[in-house]
Amino acid sequence: MNALAATRKHIELPDLSPVLERRVTVLGSTGSIGVSTLSVIAHAREIYGPQALPVEALTAQSNIDVLVEQARAIRPKLAVIGDETLFARLKDALAGTGIEIAAGRDAVIAAATRPSETVMVAIMGAAAIEPALAAIERGAIVALANKECVVAAGDVFRRAIARSGAQVIPVDSEHNAIFQVLNGGDAEEVERVTLTASGGPFREWSLAQMRAATPGQAVAHPNWAMGAKISVDSATLMNKGLELIEAYFLFALPPEKLAAIIHPQSVVHCLVSYADGSTLAHLSAPDMRTPIAHALAWPRRITSPSRRLDLAAVGQLTFQAPDHDRFRCLGLALDCLRMGGLAPTILNAANEIAVESFLGSHIGFLDIPRVVEETLNTAQRANAEADSLEGVLACDRRARALAGEICRRTG
Repeated sequence: MNALAATRKHIELPDLSPVLERRVTVLGSTGSIGVSTLSVIAHAREIYGPQALPVEALTAQSNIDVLVEQARAIRPKLAVIGDETLFARLKDALAGTGIEIAAGRDAVIAAATRPSETVMVAIMGAAAIEPALAAIERGAIVALANKECVVAAGDVFRRAIARSGAQVIPVDSEHNAIFQVLNGGDAEEVERVTLTASGGPFREWSLAQMRAATPGQAVAHPNWAMGAKISVDSATLMNKGLELIEAYFLFALPPEKLAAIIHPQSVVHCLVSYADGSTLAHLSAPDMRTPIAHALAWPRRITSPSRRLDLAAVGQLTFQAPDHDRFRCLGLALDCLRMGGLAPTILNAANEIAVESFLGSHIGFLDIPRVVEETLNTAQRANAEADSLEGVLACDRRARALAGEICRRTG
């Protein structure tokens, strides 16, 4: 009898043992997705036994207090802090635990190469590109909760996946829903994949109201508990534009087969329409622990602590077309999707800089699409193909510098 079989306390599920014995690395463990991932792991240990889903490594950028708390509770083999100035504090805080410690950008990337079967990529923004590629290149199961790295380096990612045979399980609720609905089916039979968007906190706001919107109002998402950056992206609908680009790369679907629709209840996460007239939908309560549990256990399913869907309590499901005049970021993303090349790289970099500037109260909410559009125009919407990671990163750096200059001038 193996360790898991000996410690299962509540239910007998012997066929789940191979899944529950997978070692997990969580990159970005202190963010909202990382915290939810550890919540799913802790719940699995309560249900299936303390040896379920052993953790190989946890990484964080600078939130050392949460990282230390997580490391003491979850007992990874390795804890990494990206900010090298915090190394001494991490060392002192974890002294006597037997947990290895490391610090710095290279250490975060190295954590992705550790011998875990599953790597949860929960690092925010383009900073996830190199760690995610490191996990892909060694053939891991990569639970991808970061859309920006695919948007910025989609062609590079596709080539790396083809070489290594890695399995990428999307964790974004919409892409995880597509993954489940398609279920390995023939994409040729698909007429359209529609991603849903809540519409964010400004769905009913006028342009005049949006012009005066504050960072606090923009991050107050009506349905999801998310980090500040992704919450602002939801408010501008850039998040949905990035997700359409991500779907193009992840599922090899042409732009004309991708669409977005506003669905304020955030219960339906995708709609897949087939050639025979059928449309299949994926529904769940708006709780990121649901797709996280699916990704950690794929191709099986484990119990999770996520909220359960009660359609009677929801009452009604409504849908409407997005307003491209008020939410210009969605149109900019669709333009970049159709252009391809390095246009999505520039789009993503400019958006990250613009959102950061807005959150710092240096530019206004409606300045975000202006900064992104001017960056794209000034960079001549480059159509060159990204031949290498180095080329993508160089383009990303140039676009960030340009967007920063535009933000300073705008502010």
